[in-house]
Amino acid sequence: MVWEFSEKGIVFFPDPYLIGTPADYGLEYEEVVFPAEDGVRLHGWWVPQAGAPTFLWFHGNAGNISHRLENIKLLHDLTGVQVFIFDYREYGKSQGRISREGTFKDALAAYRYVTEARNVPAEEVILFGRSLGTALATDLAVKHPCGALILEAPFTNSQDMAKLYAPFLFDWRPKVPYDNIGKIGQVTVPVMVIHGARDEVIPVDMGRRVFEAAPEPKELYVIPGAHHNDTYNVGGPQYFARLKGFIERFVRRYGTDKK
Repeated sequence: MVWEFSEKGIVFFPDPYLIGTPADYGLEYEEVVFPAEDGVRLHGWWVPQAGAPTFLWFHGNAGNISHRLENIKLLHDLTGVQVFIFDYREYGKSQGRISREGTFKDALAAYRYVTEARNVPAEEVILFGRSLGTALATDLAVKHPCGALILEAPFTNSQDMAKLYAPFLFDWRPKVPYDNIGKIGQVTVPVMVIHGARDEVIPVDMGRRVFEAAPEPKELYVIPGAHHNDTYNVGGPQYFARLKGFIERFVRRYGTDKK
């Protein structure tokens, strides 16, 4: 049996109100509006850094891009990347109504904006997914070229999450599933998996399983004491040093090899 129902308020928790901009953190940025393939207008921020690879950021299921401002600032300053972060439909200033199918369209639209409108070489694009966004980043890494894939707090798949939070939907199979564990083995670029050891939302065991299923080269970074939403705070300088080291080892090298 296939269960179909609205997942807003169950899987998706969009917030339409921005609480700030990168300018509040002293960052240069551009407001960006771009279309998904079905015409939905999406909103994002381009935070530049000359000569740096691009972090294409797929955020989690709650809030909007403005709730990631501190993280954007630290990532930009300490890791040395430029950032493109955007909101899925119905989040922030993005139009439309949220759905699983829509999130995949939005992810592809963001990738095309970075590689086509911004002309960033694919090998200089780092797909960074967090929580729900890990499924979108993994799917893109399988289907489109990129420099690396970084997954923070990845879950295995939709069914495992349903069993965890809604066991009464034991036979629930969405038409458009999220499936990190089923797709990660097809990724052909370096993979980094980050997870809080005390993640109360997505168990760290799920992150370990995703990591184990990923091909080499890969790196696992479990942050002692970190929960679901405080990884970069608990990890502190080491968190950003690990990200920077991964990027310098793999993205730059792969970019050079492909030119």
